[in-house]
Amino acid sequence: MTTLSEFNVRTGGQTDWINITSEVQKRVASSGVREGICVVFTPHTTAAVTINENADPDVPHDVNLALNIISPDRREFRHGEGNSAAHTKSSVVGASLTLIVTGGRLLLGTWQGIWFNEYDGPRTRKVNVRVMGE
Repeated sequence: MTTLSEFNVRTGGQTDWINITSEVQKRVASSGVREGICVVFTPHTTAAVTINENADPDVPHDVNLALNIISPDRREFRHGEGNSAAHTKSSVVGASLTLIVTGGRLLLGTWQGIWFNEYDGPRTRKVNVRVMGE
């Protein structure tokens, strides 16, 4: 059995982290898959998805600070849209995740959540969810 679904995320700014765990879990539940995998993918080059702590609201802030050190906006960048730092951050974090589904639920650690990361917003973004299994 396999299902594909999509939902939109409205971001508020260039360093926005949006918890999408419940939206992804809804898709897993409605798929009917009890044991399998779930792939979360965002088809954007200046946004990303990640698994990170879901308890302390300071974590997104701190990770964004670290990413700004890794990829600050630089005047030497040549990309005409002026968002090269966002492209770099997206590449470092990644556009997709693969998660285990067991008992009809996502297998996540106690403190883990699925986050949509915006690096070039505000925008309306897409997230695709493919659930595969039995």
